[in-house]
Parts: sequence; structure tokens; C-alpha cells
Amino acid sequence: MVIDVISNITIIIGLIFMLFGLIGLFRFKDFYPRILVSGKIDTVGAITLVLGLIIKHGFSFFSMKLIIIIVLILILNPLSSHIIARSAYFSDSTLKDDYDDGTGGE
Repeated sequence: MVIDVISNITIIIGLIFMLFGLIGLFRFKDFYPRILVSGKIDTVGAITLVLGLIIKHGFSFFSMKLIIIIVLILILNPLSSHIIARSAYFSDSTLKDDYDDGTGGE
């Protein structure tokens, strides 16, 4: 009973991290802050969700698989964010300052 409550709270915290990160993605206009926020969403949100699942299912073979997934998330998410940001830097990629929706309006 208590373990279910703790695991559900952990899962909800992970979802809240992802929600705030998604809001942060829409607030930033430049590419580099967006890539920073998206890396944080993936890493922190996914890890807290997976930790909630580990707590919910207890120590088993399934939880060992989830621990391996956490290790892969910790290694690959910052690495992929770095690779994307580095390739954008070297290709001089930037976002447009003004968004044109094609309507021609103000």
C-alpha cells in the first residue's frame, strides 16, 4: 500500500518534470536553449518515471532491465544532445526570428 503510493508519487513527479520541460520548450525561441531543455526533459523525466516503475514492481528481473535502461538514458541522452548541438553549431544553423505562418497578416 505504501509502496504503491510512493511509486505513484514518483511517476507523477516525472510527469510534472516533463510537463514543465515541454512548457519550457515552447517558451524559448533560440535553438540552443531548446536543445538544453529537451535534454533535461528526457533525462530527468524518464529517470523518475523508470524509478517509479522500479519501486512499483519491486526487485525482480524486470527491475534489473529498468536499471539497465536508466544507465543507457544517463549515457545516451546527454551524448545525443551534445552531438545535435555540435552539428548545429558547425553548420551555422539558427532559428528564424519571426515565424511566418503564411497568412500574410499582422
